[in-house]
Amino acid sequence: MDAVAALERLGGVATAGDVVALSSRKRLRTAIARGDIVRLHRGRLALASATTAQKDAAAVSGVVSHLSAALHWGWKVVWVPDLVWVTVPRTRHPRGFRDGRARLAFADLANDEVVDGVTAPLRTVLDCARRLSFGEALAVADSALRSGLVSAQELRAAAGDSRGPGSAQCRRVAAHATHLAANPFESVLRAVALEVPELRVEPQGAIVTRHRTYHPDLVDRRRRLALEADSWEFHTGKDAHARDCVRYTELTLAGWRVLRFTWEQVMQHPDYVRGVLACLAAEAAA
Repeated sequence: MDAVAALERLGGVATAGDVVALSSRKRLRTAIARGDIVRLHRGRLALASATTAQKDAAAVSGVVSHLSAALHWGWKVVWVPDLVWVTVPRTRHPRGFRDGRARLAFADLANDEVVDGVTAPLRTVLDCARRLSFGEALAVADSALRSGLVSAQELRAAAGDSRGPGSAQCRRVAAHATHLAANPFESVLRAVALEVPELRVEPQGAIVTRHRTYHPDLVDRRRRLALEADSWEFHTGKDAHARDCVRYTELTLAGWRVLRFTWEQVMQHPDYVRGVLACLAAEAAA
């Protein structure tokens, strides 16, 4: 896989090791040499487009916001935006909106909602919750909690105080956001599962088997159901395959039904995943 495509699949921000696992060292070196990927602090990599967001926002007298702000804060996103997201005052209608240089939102931001030309972390999460799909917004919120820049308590409080269009989704995202989801893949799988009313899933729930305790990506204890976001790219090799087989077998012996979904199924065909889960829920109710 091309290094840029690998970084996009990883959420737009990742370590060199993670990119190499999906691509190769040679392809990564080539992408860095071309300027398509840049090095950030703490050994992280990002797409070059993410690092120019502040310059693009300033060109239309706005601030970096939404998904572009999420990438600025080092959070992983479901889809890397092709245009920079910019928030401008309600009274402005900059040329950048007309010539397609940016994707604009209009809001009058308070001083404490902007940090160095970028929406503050809490404001960024709420903006994404208002404008994005539930799965995309949940992935941003999960990543924000993992980063420590936003706490679950302050997110729930701010969402509870939100008003206007999108406020209901702000509260929904805040209610389900968790630092336990490892990546956007797991976040979106959880979002799809939450759309099946009969299911009651929890992330990384502990399951004790004969020899050890496992933590599947999602667990519904009432139905003894475990859902796995099956990233084969990170589980290559004979030893990793053997561990996965043991894990599946032990969970089955312990009386759990295990469903495994690929990245393509969750991200590109969520209706299929939702249909499988709804079918399972209906089967259990019969």
